Amino acid sequence: MTFEQLQEKIGNQNKDDWKQHTNGKGWIHKNAKIDDSAFVGANSIVWGIVSGDARVSGNAWVYGNAQVSGNAQVSGNAQVYGNARVSGNAQVSGNAQVYGNAWVYGDARVSGNAQVSGNAQVYGNARVSGNAQVSGNARVSGNAQVYGNAWVSGDTRVSGNARVYGNARVSGNARVYGNARVYGNAWVYGDAQVYGDAQVYGDAWVSGNAWVKPILFLLDSRGHGATNCKHGWLKIGCEEHPFADWQARFDAIARKHNLNNEEKIEYKAIVDLFCKIGR
Repeated sequence: MTFEQLQEKIGNQNKDDWKQHTNGKGWIHKNAKIDDSAFVGANSIVWGIVSGDARVSGNAWVYGNAQVSGNAQVSGNAQVYGNARVSGNAQVSGNAQVYGNAWVYGDARVSGNAQVSGNAQVYGNARVSGNAQVSGNARVSGNAQVYGNAWVSGDTRVSGNARVYGNARVSGNARVYGNARVYGNAWVYGDAQVYGDAQVYGDAWVSGNAWVKPILFLLDSRGHGATNCKHGWLKIGCEEHPFADWQARFDAIARKHNLNNEEKIEYKAIVDLFCKIGR
């Protein structure tokens, strides 16, 4: 990439402020700190810190106070900026962005259009890909994967072999771990925990101090999820009540949603089932 092409990407620059790195010929700003051992590819732009045997290649940018170190790699059209760090054997690729005070390390991978921001950390063998977003103080670790259009935020922890994907949302102080799966349009938040081999999916919401291991979950004929969302509670679609309230107010809830006779029979059977075997 010529200096003129550099300016096409980032606007007018003083040529004296820039030089090409000896290892890779990428453009580095005078305020950048680059070790001789680090690689900066010919189309890459750096005005952050790149140290050790780290590699910045493709059309990648590293700027602000961002740091790439160890054997980490930033490639493709990826951007690492703000106070973000990428270290160890971590890789950031594709159109991914790591920014704010985020940290990606260990053998973690962030790819596709994924974003890791705020004070979030992705580490271990974790993977964040697709259009997924990890933000706030969230942690994704172990062999966990977050992908699709999923969002993980707040003080959430996703670990072990857990998977969060589709349009799922995990937020608050929620924990998803073990072999758990959260997907579809599901939302896990508050102090909820999903673990073991549990699966939360469809339109299910799990909140408060709820637990899921493996939880009773059904899809009704309307496509709404029925979930034993916390101790003694049943959630169907947007209606969430204690078991006793479902039994006492079933007819009123049915009228509210204009259920026909067949639907009333179906939903009453679901309520009775959950009240009998739910926890």
